Amino acid sequence: MILFVSDMHFGRGASRASEDALISCLRTHAREASRLYLLGDVFDAYIEYRRLIPKGCTRFLALLAEWSDRGIPVTYLVGNHDPWHRDYFEKELGVRIVYDAVVEAVNGHVLYLHHGDGIAKRGALYRFLKPVLRHPVPVWLYRILIPGDAGLALAQWVNRRLESGAPDLEVARALRGRARRILADSSASLVVMGHTHVAEQLAWPEGIYLNTGSWLDGRTFGVLDGQDVGLMRWNGTQAEPVLVT
Repeated sequence: MILFVSDMHFGRGASRASEDALISCLRTHAREASRLYLLGDVFDAYIEYRRLIPKGCTRFLALLAEWSDRGIPVTYLVGNHDPWHRDYFEKELGVRIVYDAVVEAVNGHVLYLHHGDGIAKRGALYRFLKPVLRHPVPVWLYRILIPGDAGLALAQWVNRRLESGAPDLEVARALRGRARRILADSSASLVVMGHTHVAEQLAWPEGIYLNTGSWLDGRTFGVLDGQDVGLMRWNGTQAEPVLVT
């Protein structure tokens, strides 16, 4: 079983409860899990310095290291809230960090995975800023000029000012359209994204689109079990299928 989860936004709101719930969910599926994909915005803001990482989520990070040590591949596609990684996750936890889309063949499906940021027209400013925010020179300058607590606090403040946290249906429609075009124009048979905080699963003649929704708000996640794709919700003790209309 392959698991897909996104938009935990650890560091926002009751993130300890969210972290505990995710750990419980993952441990419940640990025996059958063969891969784990984190599809971005794992943290509400993340800036890794050369010798410092943001505190918190220790139990979740330990679980990632445990799964990696057991040979369960963990891939982390960064989102718009958590792009400023260095090498901590890869060197210390064994987690693959990816800064763009992932395309790979798994379980008879060709997967196209992406956080989903920078796709909607409404995000034109962000699409312009995204390459700047991820270019090593401005990132290096930010770390040098605004170190430690101040740098992380500024990033959190900017995130709160730019986003309300509520699902944006226009962005959800944009990702839906992009997913269908990807399925039509590539070898992909399954597109999985996050970002919108709107959980959905759609099947078209071209293939399947799955949006994991938001773990923070809805405790939803995706699974690929053999050939079967599913959208699930964690109810606190077990995973339940989300009805697809």
